[in-house]
Amino acid sequence: MDFFQAQEHARRRTARLIVLFGLAVLGTIALSYLATMALINIHHAQHPGYYSYEGGAVWLDPPVLAIVTVGTLLVVGFASLFKWSQFRAGGATVAEGVGGRRVDPHTTDLHERRLLNVVEEMAIASGVPVPAVYVLDDEHGLNAFAAGLTTGDAVVTVTRGTMERLSRDELQGVVAHEFSHILNGDMRLNVKLAAIVFGILVIGLIGQGILRGFGRGGIRTRGKGGGAVVVILAIGLAMLIIGYIGYFFGRLIQAAVSRQREFLADASAVQFTRNPGGVAGALRKIGGYALGSHLATDKAAEIGHFFFAEGYDHMLFNDLLATHPPLDVRIRTIDPQWDGRYFDPATAVDVRTESFQRLGYGPPPLPADVALHRAYNNPADAPPLLPTRTLSFAPAAVMAQIGSLTPRQVDHAHDLIESIPARLRDAARNPEEATALVYALLTEQHHDVADGQAAVIAAHGGDDTLRRTRELLPSLGGLAADTRLVLAQLAVPVLRRLPAPSAAAFASTCQALIECDQRLSYFEFALQKVVLRSLAVANEPAAETPQIYSFNAVVAEIAVVLSALAWAGALQGKEQPDGSEGADTAAADAAFRDGSGQLKLIENRLALLDPGACEFSRLDAALDRLAGASFPIRQRLLLACAHTVLHDGVVRDEEAELLRAFAAALSCPMPPLLAGD
Repeated sequence: MDFFQAQEHARRRTARLIVLFGLAVLGTIALSYLATMALINIHHAQHPGYYSYEGGAVWLDPPVLAIVTVGTLLVVGFASLFKWSQFRAGGATVAEGVGGRRVDPHTTDLHERRLLNVVEEMAIASGVPVPAVYVLDDEHGLNAFAAGLTTGDAVVTVTRGTMERLSRDELQGVVAHEFSHILNGDMRLNVKLAAIVFGILVIGLIGQGILRGFGRGGIRTRGKGGGAVVVILAIGLAMLIIGYIGYFFGRLIQAAVSRQREFLADASAVQFTRNPGGVAGALRKIGGYALGSHLATDKAAEIGHFFFAEGYDHMLFNDLLATHPPLDVRIRTIDPQWDGRYFDPATAVDVRTESFQRLGYGPPPLPADVALHRAYNNPADAPPLLPTRTLSFAPAAVMAQIGSLTPRQVDHAHDLIESIPARLRDAARNPEEATALVYALLTEQHHDVADGQAAVIAAHGGDDTLRRTRELLPSLGGLAADTRLVLAQLAVPVLRRLPAPSAAAFASTCQALIECDQRLSYFEFALQKVVLRSLAVANEPAAETPQIYSFNAVVAEIAVVLSALAWAGALQGKEQPDGSEGADTAAADAAFRDGSGQLKLIENRLALLDPGACEFSRLDAALDRLAGASFPIRQRLLLACAHTVLHDGVVRDEEAELLRAFAAALSCPMPPLLAGD
């Protein structure tokens, strides 16, 4: 799957859907106008002198058409914007709106721990920020959904039935299906569908409200004012009929789009896991259990197209309004040899034991008190210090990993997570220690710098935070840079829950720690972008809409980015791009030209900048501006970055850190770099 192609397809689908829904709105306007003119003609027949019309019925009245058009557009527009404003707060708002409970990252419940492990592995493997996980506690049917506007604010929500009844393979298949929606840009599309359909529905709801109002108060059509009551009732009835007709056709469009996206998500899940039995097994269990995928609550009705499987039966036009293909069709598409038999609930086993012991995942986790005791009393279980590594890549292979999800990447993510000492994994998932963990990652080992950083931590977080930070330092010593970034990613779901004042204080403390030694390492810059960028996007997901569509508008920023990468390779492992001895200017210029050669439209306007002109503050500002560029610009820029880094044929740790940091800043998910298959 090509991430950038998927995003472009999502943009094109959105444009086509706007046209289709525009036609639905035009149809609603036409019906509203005809109903209005019918009422006017009836009234004209009863009161000939009331209107300026002469003769029989009149069906063309431009002023009335203008009023009806403007009124309908205002109602649909404001209602859609209202619904969009509810969704734009991010995926957490959607999950909580349907009764979801956020799973504590520090949970010791085996079902919840297993679910979080699967989601963490998928997120690390695909390079997206680890999404928050929610559970619908009162839903025992098998279902799930992903919601959000961007990869940075996405959440994954599952029902209790999904969490408790699926094996690990099946749960991984369902989660992979939802990650397909995240990576393919389907989440934002789903939100737009729900908002526009709601806008059309509001016309019917207004009519319904008018009729209910008169029903509660009693209807009198005789005597003084009776004629006005009849007119109002007629208007209410017309709005009810017209609104629901428009809503019906809107739902038809929504359902047709959703069904196609579900086929793609199933195929992507199989591609991600190379295990057709995972998704197919989950679908067979849906067919075997009595509840299937049905939801008990009506709160989720308006987001039915978000879910993994059909959540409701439609009384009328079930095949047309179904948001998902039939189960048997989905299963046969994945497994053409399927014998037609669904899962037999009588054969169900305890999935907790089965999932942890199979396929090398080991026994179930230790009880929390035992695990913590071992971790705290054995802090020296960190691996030995790893030397700087180099990996060979082709630029196209680096680009192919952006937004991708393969079984090899999932296995690599699992290995990376498992290589992290238990004490550190526990801290990343603990609300009381996640900030201390990030501070520890930013703490230098040199005593003169460490003393200053300790004073910063104590001043901003207090003595308890400083104590926790120092407790974590011994276990961090041997972790490679990519594993450290993974550890920081594991802490993101907890850090997102910080109240706004605490989040601001956390960000300022991180900045102060970095500035203690008067220099910014490549790892510090990468950590800053991966963590703080994730928090910023989670707080303002709607700000991710592209605003720059021309390379010419960002020539200066692109020069800064490519120059920074060129000097990173030419400085032969030095951490500060200050032009000090050891920098190979000729190598930097050659690497820069290799990268800029991928941007033919502006190649002649790009030149290698001096190291001082691409210092980290300027690089930070350049990336912030480039984050507002369209996906085709970001794609070409990252390809140019890959060519710059790979000019010498290898990627060193510090270069890989920068490349991942750039991708994170541009909201392009890049997993830990893995040599090509």
